[in-house]
Order: sequence, then structure tokens, then C-alpha cells
Amino acid sequence: DVVARLRGILKQKKIGHTGTLDPAAQGVLPVCLGTATKLCDMLTDRTKTYRAVLLLGRDTDTQDTTGETVFADEAGALALEEERVREAVMGFLGDYDQIPPMYSALKVDGKKLYELARAGKEVERKARPVTIYELQVESIELPRVVMSVTCSKGTYIRTLCYDIGRALGCGGCMEQLTRTRVGSFLLEDSLKLDEIEALARAGQIEPYILGVEEVLADYPAIHAKTEADNLARNGNPLFKNQVQESASPQEGQGFRLYDSGQRFIGIYEYRTDKRWFKPQKMFLS
Repeated sequence: DVVARLRGILKQKKIGHTGTLDPAAQGVLPVCLGTATKLCDMLTDRTKTYRAVLLLGRDTDTQDTTGETVFADEAGALALEEERVREAVMGFLGDYDQIPPMYSALKVDGKKLYELARAGKEVERKARPVTIYELQVESIELPRVVMSVTCSKGTYIRTLCYDIGRALGCGGCMEQLTRTRVGSFLLEDSLKLDEIEALARAGQIEPYILGVEEVLADYPAIHAKTEADNLARNGNPLFKNQVQESASPQEGQGFRLYDSGQRFIGIYEYRTDKRWFKPQKMFLS
């Protein structure tokens, strides 16, 4: 829906998003335009931070408050001690195996899980490893718990809420969710769709569009030697002796590659087996 509206606002067909948000959620959604759509999969992999409100005492089929209640124990939730709640929440810090919810866009045998769920079918889902890098309980006012979560790609905050409710024995679901960060993209730097539309109408949207190099600033820069410029510009791998930097790259490490004239070429990944930098994404126009 965001992409469709932006196509109309920006009068540009080639637009891509970097990770869906639940219909009831809000927050940061980086969107790529034109050739920058090559960044979509790279940005999807970045860590994300959320501010979530967990409602204890209720399980739903969607694992959030928009769904149908399948179990409720409000009295049990209200009787909990805050310290026990805090310990249960913090018990999910680190790595854990999470079973994706039925109401999700994951596919099983070519069909999205939410389509099967809406048809009244439930299928077995394999648990997937996810990582909760940071977890902070901001406040507890039972039956609600407000928490901040920084997590890996593929983590469902709805399911985290459900799992915490199960650990406490009273059930739990997500009441509210705001994505506050995706990689280096922060909520306070974001624009709402209506603000983007107003800026576009006024012809003032350009300053708010980041260049590809800005988005990739966390990748170290390397430069091709003059004699290797043509190889780099044509998307060929470069050996270590064909770049100017003498630092020791690590296996799989990504770099921003420039030619000897400071022209940005793309993202290259180092491979130790052949001691070369292999092109991953080319942005040279």
C-alpha cells in the first residue's frame, strides 16, 4: 500500500520497500527509488528496533489484539508480580527458536500462511532461529507491559508477545507496535506519507531523499588502482593487489568500491579463497 501510494505521489514506477509492517503497526519503512531498489534486500537484512505494548491475559489467533480470542486469563495476568513479569521478558534476550505465526506472509507449498489461516486451515511451522539483541522493559502497568526490542531479521514481535504470555501461563498478545529503527534509519528522521505528498507538491522533496552512498556509509571504502578501473567499471572481481587499500579484509566483508577517480561503482564482497573482491551490487550508471 505504501509503495502504491508513493508511485502516485512521486510519479515514479520503480519503487521498492525494505520489509513489511503489520496492518496495525506503524513506524519506519525505508523505501528505495529507481536504481536504489537494488538496496532492498540489503536493507531488509538489517537489525530493527521496535517499541511494543504487550497485553497479558489474552491469546488470539493473530497474536495481536485484532484477532479472535482463543484463551483468556485476565485475573491471572493482574495477579502477577512485576519482578516475575520482568524476568519472563528478559528470558528471551539472546538467541531463541521462534515459530512463525499463521497470520504471516511466509509461504508453505506456494501459499501464504495468512491465506491458509483465513481459510480456516492451520499447518505445522518449523521454528526458526532469531536473535533478540537488546530488550528493555520500559514500564509495567498490568496487564500491559511496554518494552523496546532490537532484533534480527525475521523476528515476529507478535510471536514474542505470545511466547512471553505462554511463559507466564496467562497468555499474551501484542496491543501496539511501532518500529523505531531500521539499521541507520530512525523514526525521528522519517516522514509520514501526507508530509511526503505535501513536499512533493511544493517541489521540495529532493533534500529528503538520501543518496545510495549515504545509506551504505557503514561499508568501508576501497579504491581501484588506475590500471584496474576498466575491470571495476565492467563489474569484474578485483584481486587485493588491484585496490589501493592495504588493510586486511575479512571473509564476506562488504566494501564500497570506487574507481581511481572517486567514482562510486558498487558494493564488493571479499572472498578469502581467491583473495579477491567480488561484485555484489553494481550502482554505476
